[in-house]
Order: sequence, then C-alpha cells, then structure tokens
Amino acid sequence: MTMHFDYKIEGGDFTRAGYASSQVKRSLKQLNVDPKVIKRVVVALYEAEVNIVAHAYHGNIHVEINTEKINMTLIDEGPGIANIEQAMQMGFSTATPEVREMGFGAGMGLPNIKNNSDEFRIESEVGVGTKLNIVVYINK
Repeated sequence: MTMHFDYKIEGGDFTRAGYASSQVKRSLKQLNVDPKVIKRVVVALYEAEVNIVAHAYHGNIHVEINTEKINMTLIDEGPGIANIEQAMQMGFSTATPEVREMGFGAGMGLPNIKNNSDEFRIESEVGVGTKLNIVVYINK
C-alpha cells in the first residue's frame, strides 16, 4: 500500500512554513514508523519546505510513503540555483537579510537535507526553478 500527499507552498509565506513536514510527521507516527526515521524525514522535508518559502515564488511537495521508503519530491518555480556545488557547502546562503532576521537562511538547509536522506538528487535551472528528490528508507 502506498500513501500519497501533495502540498502547495507559497514563497514568502513563513506562517505556513513547516505545515507539510508536520503533516507527514503525524502520518508516519500513526504508521508506527521508527522515531529515528521520522526525525530524518521531518528534518529533510522541513529544510526543503523552508527553502521553497525563502527562495522561490511557489512550489509543490509530493510525498509517497510505502512499506520500504518515504519518497519526497519538491519542485519549485523561482530563481533557481546558479552553482549547486557552492549551495551544498555548509554556511553558504543567498537568503535576504529579511529572511535571516526571521531566523532562516543560515546556509545549512541543503547540507542538512543531504545528511538526513538515503538518496538525494538536486536539479536546478537559473530563472526556472529547482527540483529535489529525497528518499529515506524505513528499514535500513
């Protein structure tokens, strides 16, 4: 059995940042998934969700949960990432001063996502947007 969840994310809407990750967390708890797995999923998904809010115009999150893994695909429309290798470095950020004042944009998002996922892919096109695919295995 596979469960599907879809969320629309609006850029700049920090009041709702974290909604998708909290909903997925609740579902995983109801499925009695190992708390360590839940934590990895929630950290990765929250960081990716906040990246859409902080950097993109809008985006979509699609989550599939089955007995083997949690597969998360995030696609945004926004400025894209000019240098993915640079963006993957801890501490590198293109966040605006306003975003930083709210406590976001420390440059830990992409490294945290990668560190909490079993599979991580990122594609980006400047002026178009970014696509992330994050997979966390349930029984690893």
